Amino acid sequence: MNVGPERSSGDTPERSSGAVRVRFAPAPTGSLHVGGARTALFNYLFAKRNNGVLVLRSEDTDTGRSTLESERAIQEDMRWLGLTWDEGTDVGGEFGPYRQTDRIDLYGLAVARLLEIEQAYPCYCTPEELEAERHAAERLGQTPKYSGKCRDLTREQRLALEAQGRKPAIRFLMPQRDVYVEDLVRGAVHFPAGSIGDFVILKSDGVAAYNFAVVVDDAEMAITHVIRADEHLPNTPRQVALYEALELPLPLFAHVSMILAPDHQKLSKRHGATSVAEYREQGYLPAALLNYLALLGWSPGDDREFFTLEELVKHFSLDRVTKSPAVFDHAKLRWFSAHYIRALPRDERAELYASWAARDPAVAASTDIKDPLWRGLFADAMTDHVETLDQVPALARQVLDDEVRLEPGTQDALADATSRALVEEIAAIAAGCNDRAALRNATSKEALAQLGAKHDVKGRALFRPIRIAATGQEHGIELPVLLPLLGPARLASRLRLALSQTG
Repeated sequence: MNVGPERSSGDTPERSSGAVRVRFAPAPTGSLHVGGARTALFNYLFAKRNNGVLVLRSEDTDTGRSTLESERAIQEDMRWLGLTWDEGTDVGGEFGPYRQTDRIDLYGLAVARLLEIEQAYPCYCTPEELEAERHAAERLGQTPKYSGKCRDLTREQRLALEAQGRKPAIRFLMPQRDVYVEDLVRGAVHFPAGSIGDFVILKSDGVAAYNFAVVVDDAEMAITHVIRADEHLPNTPRQVALYEALELPLPLFAHVSMILAPDHQKLSKRHGATSVAEYREQGYLPAALLNYLALLGWSPGDDREFFTLEELVKHFSLDRVTKSPAVFDHAKLRWFSAHYIRALPRDERAELYASWAARDPAVAASTDIKDPLWRGLFADAMTDHVETLDQVPALARQVLDDEVRLEPGTQDALADATSRALVEEIAAIAAGCNDRAALRNATSKEALAQLGAKHDVKGRALFRPIRIAATGQEHGIELPVLLPLLGPARLASRLRLALSQTG
């Protein structure tokens, strides 16, 4: 396979005009991978940008692994991301059915046509025979490909093999000539003659093979552009040959770069979460994940990083899709997540934090979480400390814990008489407050400054002993937010407990 400046010279017409129709066609054998989500996004953006149609097709010919549950889960993940489609198994459409197992008759008709024009033939080779061929080629340092031994069998030879109980697969007779594919991302890609052997289009169990089924489906559904990951590029010459043999118009192809892990290996479970469902469960906002995925393999042409889905539609172009592999950076994704969380309106952020905090049974049982003032204060307190929403339950539990555990090296903050008197007075103030609102007034920035002046301390000497007594930690949330968040009784209890531990 070579990439060069040449353009496709085949005489098969290409669908380069008319209404744009693209498809996302996952196999429903598991969760939606982030790579698949990125492909779905690029198809969605291209369709919307060109006032076209997005088809969601279910490639479920792997009947041993495909399930309706996975099909529905993929649809749910896409909807969660904000991606919709115009035709599919759940919404219908004039080019249905949209599930491959419902299209078997169409594949049969196409196979019959290829057999009729002698572009396909029955193959009776056993898996063991094919494996032996593969090993023989590898020993000679050759790329394995089918030898074509069943290509010229006579009718009598075929009947004899069938009498032995052999069920044939159907192979396509691959033309032995160069194939050029004009790719909208990679330019002209050349596949030399003889590099691809005859390949199976219909398995011996009657199930259509991938390369055959997608050609029939894309043609029947009038797909104009095939936008997919570049791992499918080696399939393209086989598909082009099938289009030509069946005299079907070629779609335009665009193969986008793969998403790699930071070690530049294929992204897998060992690198962390890989499915949309996992990121959803970890508390990433859909807008954050979608925005990040858009920038994996596409550039707007400047340094801008934040886009709404509507803005991505406006700016997206295949011209700016890169050939180089994209690297999935979890730290950068968390940075995007933190930005989108901070950008939420305060009330929305407060409710979102509360719903996630309630995933901890101890937090859910607390009366504090039901207090609108507490929710707002908690949102204010945690905004700069939350990257993903799954961090919220532990943070809420820390706030609602009645005990305080002093970090090593912090006891000195409560060693002198001034610091202890300061903390004792705040404990008394908290104990005298009837509710959180009163405590917020009593521990405002101005009130703390006045208290510091009374004890002749300010800055670090004022805030450090209060923070350590209240949280056991050197650093954290601003005190005017933290103290009312703890509430009168809890604050007083924590302060006195800290004093007793250091007295």
